[in-house]
Amino acid sequence: MEKRTKITVRDLNLYYGENHALKDVNMNIRENCVTAFIGPSGCGKSTFLKTLNRMNDLVDGVRITGEVKLDDEDIYAEGVDTTVLRKRIGMVFQQPNPFPMSIYDNIAYGPRVHGMKDKSKLDAIVEESLRGAAIFDEVKDRLKKSALGLSGGQQQRICIARALAVQPEVLLMDEPTSALDPISTSKIEELMEDLKKKYTVVVVTHNMQQAVRVSDDTAFFLVGEMVEFGDTKTIFSYPKDKRTEDYITGRFG
Repeated sequence: MEKRTKITVRDLNLYYGENHALKDVNMNIRENCVTAFIGPSGCGKSTFLKTLNRMNDLVDGVRITGEVKLDDEDIYAEGVDTTVLRKRIGMVFQQPNPFPMSIYDNIAYGPRVHGMKDKSKLDAIVEESLRGAAIFDEVKDRLKKSALGLSGGQQQRICIARALAVQPEVLLMDEPTSALDPISTSKIEELMEDLKKKYTVVVVTHNMQQAVRVSDDTAFFLVGEMVEFGDTKTIFSYPKDKRTEDYITGRFG
């Protein structure tokens, strides 16, 4: 069954002052799939990821043209509430960044910001989110202890749980395993496989094997241009563009 499109990007350009950082990007991101962005450092993949929930709004001198639609709503339209948008499109960063508070309070933070006060509901959200991030069993006896006492891999799963707690529709992950050891990395990769049943997942990775393992679709970026986009197996087996082939066979990058 063909998956429907969750995010539609049309003719997206992004400028940092005079620097044309993203050039005419067009893409359909499918619902309940993992879409990976690959490419050498500085090619625009993280910048593009951040345009999907308007994180670039926070950067001085950024100008964006084109459109990004979540379902059928233009997220750059006048009057869009970015707080609500970022509830719908959550983000997990490269370095685990739990808040300096208890594990419980990390997860409950978002729901509380959005007005949830009922303790039994918060308890349920915390447990469900930790289960969703495959870490509940490891931390259930220490929910009142600081999240900063956990290992890097556990902290990253706490950050994923924190993102899940506000029930997003899309989860953006910016190189979520680059700071982690191989065992933690494989746990997070398994988790992505599971997350796509409920969410649309978009991941930036510099690890091509990871893209092959976890993603349904892959986009290859080079100097701000999206060179090629499509089914992951096809892109890695039969790339259409010579530049994609050179990159995935390790001739450059």
